[in-house]
Amino acid sequence: MCVIETSPVVETRRLVLRAPAPQDAPRIAALANDLDIARMTKRMPHPFQMRDADDFVLQVASQDPRRANTFVIDHEDVGPIGVIGLFEGEDRVPETGYWIGREYWGRGFATEALDAALVWASRKWKRRALVAGHFADNPASGRVLEKAGFLYTGETRRAWSRARRAEADTRMMVWLA
Repeated sequence: MCVIETSPVVETRRLVLRAPAPQDAPRIAALANDLDIARMTKRMPHPFQMRDADDFVLQVASQDPRRANTFVIDHEDVGPIGVIGLFEGEDRVPETGYWIGREYWGRGFATEALDAALVWASRKWKRRALVAGHFADNPASGRVLEKAGFLYTGETRRAWSRARRAEADTRMMVWLA
């Protein structure tokens, strides 16, 4: 018997979290090519070009779903507005990270997407804890994490930001299901 794994889909009131598709690459490239977004992530390059978006879609398609799940945050009216991922990294528990396109900041989309991803992680992915970090100069991300139930651990790490080409202080947080 052959079992085909399908990518998870998570729906909220305004959003659908789903696997990125090749047709999403132009929109992802357009949104992600913003230094103010890229510099708040560890892995995103700047400039973020079409080939980076194509590579991202391919990389997500090759993820082992037992170890990582990455979703496009798809708004019901406008299509992709950001990305959220959950993945096993250097910590004992999986990590989450996300970004939202600048024109969608301040509307609760990051919180809505993170809340949905956490429910999915606990119910379907069977994770009982997640970690997250935000650069110290990005308190808005910390507020999103707090609204979703993350607590500060008191640990600050130095983490490399590809877009900054430098390390930045990262305030660590934990979520327990």
